[in-house]
Amino acid sequence: MSASELPAILGGPPIRPDGPPSWPIDDTAVREALARMADDGAWGRYHGPHCRRLQEALRERHECEHAILCSSGTAAVELALRGLKVGAGDEVILAAYDFKANFTNVLTLGATPVLVDIRADDWQLDVEQVAGALSGRTAAVIASHLHGKIVDMSRLRAVCDEHGVPIIEDACQAQGATIHGRPPGMWGHVGVLSFGGSKLLTAGRGGAILTRRDDVAQRIKLYTQRGNDAYPLSEMQAAVLLPQLEALPERQERRKTSVAQLREMLAQREPGAPELIHALNSPQRDGCDPAYYKLAFRCDGARIEGLTRDRIAEAIRAEGIALDPGFRALHFIHSRRRFRAAGELPIADETDRQALVLHHPVLLGEAADLRQIVAAVDKIERHATMLVPPNE
Repeated sequence: MSASELPAILGGPPIRPDGPPSWPIDDTAVREALARMADDGAWGRYHGPHCRRLQEALRERHECEHAILCSSGTAAVELALRGLKVGAGDEVILAAYDFKANFTNVLTLGATPVLVDIRADDWQLDVEQVAGALSGRTAAVIASHLHGKIVDMSRLRAVCDEHGVPIIEDACQAQGATIHGRPPGMWGHVGVLSFGGSKLLTAGRGGAILTRRDDVAQRIKLYTQRGNDAYPLSEMQAAVLLPQLEALPERQERRKTSVAQLREMLAQREPGAPELIHALNSPQRDGCDPAYYKLAFRCDGARIEGLTRDRIAEAIRAEGIALDPGFRALHFIHSRRRFRAAGELPIADETDRQALVLHHPVLLGEAADLRQIVAAVDKIERHATMLVPPNE
């Protein structure tokens, strides 16, 4: 075998020598917004028109009375919990496979995370297990839309309304999605958004809390306003978010088209090599149109003795493809004393070992970019046995 055929991690040439596409993209409208700020000085002001315009746009888009801007999606979850009066002695239900900061935020307020399993078909919070996890101490449920899929919010809302438990809807990965024609964020009682550096709407940092509840908004404002805003989003950040918000529907359609094309390309591969990497291609929930901040793949590297998901991810990343391990399951990275598990968590266990996620910038590219993803997967699968680390 010639060196030119080897995976890049073994010395061969990478599929994408320049690596994955960068983010954020070069955006003329963002450049113009920054230029206007340089001219009028709004970039350096405490108060200007841009934060106000962004709040108005978010309220209109999400059909809510309050859009509170803040410093990050993580801060948004903390403030949502505070707005719902979550505190010491309370419990908050969330999926065992979720972003670490959601768990940590619950602990920060002195409450106990209660972990439930996820669905095997789409890796989202298993709503049918939420009712069994409720207790007299339950103060909230956090529902995160992850990896190009959508939580069953209609069913979750019915369960929580029956028991009088509020929902925090984490839409940090889901901007651009729709659920029965409406954007995620207000299917719960409080919604949270992120504008972090990798997100579909990015200002480097930043977030927002959405709610129709005056009492929740008032508690958040009382906590954050200390003579100045303790969790601020700047005028400059708001200014660059506004044109991205306008462009979001068109970019959402481009990403959807790319995902459909990529799945078709993967399905048409010639059989032969061990198929270790599969797009998580479960049917979408009726009426749901997800966003693709991350696109989920299931990796079955354990079919080859000694080969792990992380080793496969390392090899594909060396080819210049941003396909990386997913989250760690929360019960594996925190002491058992810090949470309560509502039953066994077998699907979260499995997802911890198998999840791969494709970062979204490549989905705004051309068909040639998608073919490179398929070529990288083929290359790694053909040479899978060579990727097993030698025994030490």
